[in-house]
Amino acid sequence: MKVLVTGATGFVGQRIASRLREAGFDLRIASRLPQRLAGADDAVALPGADAPQEAFLALMPDVTHVVHCAALNNDRGAGEADLRTVNATLTGRLAQAAAKRSEGRFIYLSSVRAVVGADFSGTIDEATPPAPQCAYGRSKREGEIAMLEAFETARRVGATALRLPPVYGEGVKGNLHGLMRLAATGLPLPAAALTAVRSLVSHDAVAGAVTHLLARPTPPRPTYVLADASPVALSEIIAAFRRGYGRPARLLPMPAWPFRLLATLSGRQASWQALVATQICDPSLLASEGWMPETDTLGRLEDLARQAG
Repeated sequence: MKVLVTGATGFVGQRIASRLREAGFDLRIASRLPQRLAGADDAVALPGADAPQEAFLALMPDVTHVVHCAALNNDRGAGEADLRTVNATLTGRLAQAAAKRSEGRFIYLSSVRAVVGADFSGTIDEATPPAPQCAYGRSKREGEIAMLEAFETARRVGATALRLPPVYGEGVKGNLHGLMRLAATGLPLPAAALTAVRSLVSHDAVAGAVTHLLARPTPPRPTYVLADASPVALSEIIAAFRRGYGRPARLLPMPAWPFRLLATLSGRQASWQALVATQICDPSLLASEGWMPETDTLGRLEDLARQAG
């Protein structure tokens, strides 16, 4: 049984590829950066979104399943057109080829940004109506639609999107990397401004979910929301990182209003609203189907900082 993994040189894709190998799957690796694949077995270049369909079909010989991790993320300053090209058009083209030539699952790594904006407060599950608020979120939602339409047109089942909250692990990027850098400074921080609660997911848990969905006999549902078992407060995240670095927490009992006022005066209200938003992802659907979410988020974050330090 062979699995085509796109984006396998990336942060999450690399961990997924490793877990699938450990589980006994044969892999074909496709990357938009083929220079990173030198020496890898069964490694191919991932066609661009404007490539002929034959180029995508050429990826599929002997492939049973596809795990599509390749994406343009929202931390690189990409414009909306580029995000749509990579995250939506490319996904649709790959899904069309998979629906025609492969026999098994198509797993697309999506994001909770396909459903809600950064300033949303509440619980996110599979029934949350999609209302993306940024170019990245819109592109991921369009990718989900393109994938599902490709399989529906081919009268196939087996396509699913995994909606992920911020992902952590070795090589973490984005806002969590920024929090790690802030924690490493040891600067005192206002605890009252860091009370928002967030769901996170470890890249090991994502890899475990992919492996689980490929191994189980019944087809997946169209979407799943992933997260660790328990959400954590931003103050707890900072404190965990600082324990890992061997530093005191230094979270001071300062009120939040001066920081809210400063954000208002500097025109950064949106950033403030994103900082104080509580976003809880409910992973109970996939957990009810046998997947095991991470239960020690703070311990894993502490270990991550310890390794980085």
